[in-house]
Amino acid sequence: MNILKNLEKEQIEKLTEGKNLPDFKAGDTLRVHTKVKEGDRERIQIYEGVCIARKNDGLNSSFTVRKISFGEGVERVFPLYSPNVAKIEVARIGKVRRAKLYFLRALRGKSARIADDLSASSKAASATGSAEDK
Repeated sequence: MNILKNLEKEQIEKLTEGKNLPDFKAGDTLRVHTKVKEGDRERIQIYEGVCIARKNDGLNSSFTVRKISFGEGVERVFPLYSPNVAKIEVARIGKVRRAKLYFLRALRGKSARIADDLSASSKAASATGSAEDK
């Protein structure tokens, strides 16, 4: 089993080379930049929504992002180490007490909002601010 773990670790390092994957969890609002191929052209499409689930399974890790588009809920599952995922940005850090936020599927409007985690965002801001000062 150790050989398999080592091979998987090498593949993850190879796939994340040049990428900066941020730390995020369920409840965070993400901007996922995906590569879309249309004919012979390739462009970047941004998908922004709330991360409602994260599956940590080594090379098979994935996360689910939900957004409301024209009044209809749309969910998309992204493989974390896919070459089609160009970049992941954390727009807001949410404060939730669950690992899977599937209950948001039944909620509409203001009841589906997620509170900001002010302590985490201030820590992140202070960490980047202290790094810039040095």
